Amino acid sequence: MTGTFPNISISTERLVLRPLDEDDVPALTEMMNDEQVGAWTDVPQPFTEEAARGLITSYAPAERESGRGLGLAVTEFLTQRLVGVVQLAKTNWHVRSTELSYVIAPWARGEGYASEAALATAQWLLGDQKFERVELRTAADNTASQQVAQKIGCISEGVLRGACIARVRTEDGTWTDVRTDYIVWSLLPEDLEGAGEELADTGGFTSYSDWN
Repeated sequence: MTGTFPNISISTERLVLRPLDEDDVPALTEMMNDEQVGAWTDVPQPFTEEAARGLITSYAPAERESGRGLGLAVTEFLTQRLVGVVQLAKTNWHVRSTELSYVIAPWARGEGYASEAALATAQWLLGDQKFERVELRTAADNTASQQVAQKIGCISEGVLRGACIARVRTEDGTWTDVRTDYIVWSLLPEDLEGAGEELADTGGFTSYSDWN
């Protein structure tokens, strides 16, 4: 059984999650060339505007149309500035499960945007879309991503040893691969209770009431 995700827009108190479009190319290019993105993701480095355009116009639509996943731009509600990207991948429509990942622009980090965007997406998946499981995988040394998983109520399920390839800079400025562990997290419908209130108490967000 295979389905497809709709082209949707999800609104929170501070953010709008929407389909990527070609106007996002410059900001997406700049964001993907950040050192932390290079270290913890498998996006090509350097990341060119051509690569950004290909992701937006080819890769993301193909993922959605095939049912494999969904890519959403995360933008500030007031300024419409690109804050980051949320991606769903490896979707299993029979099990009603998908893997969620996120990238946040350097200038927007420390504001709780990753937690706000991830929780909004998870609530949409487990609520409106009737999914039964959202999975996150974080590199063992990526503490910032692990904190996001904890804030939105994920349960740590264990470690996949040696399953992740991270990257580090060498002395000559090039990237080299380093093998590390993955920590696996999951979020089920029953795990969402109280997650919104906890984020609100820590300044992460206020409300998820006005969804589109």
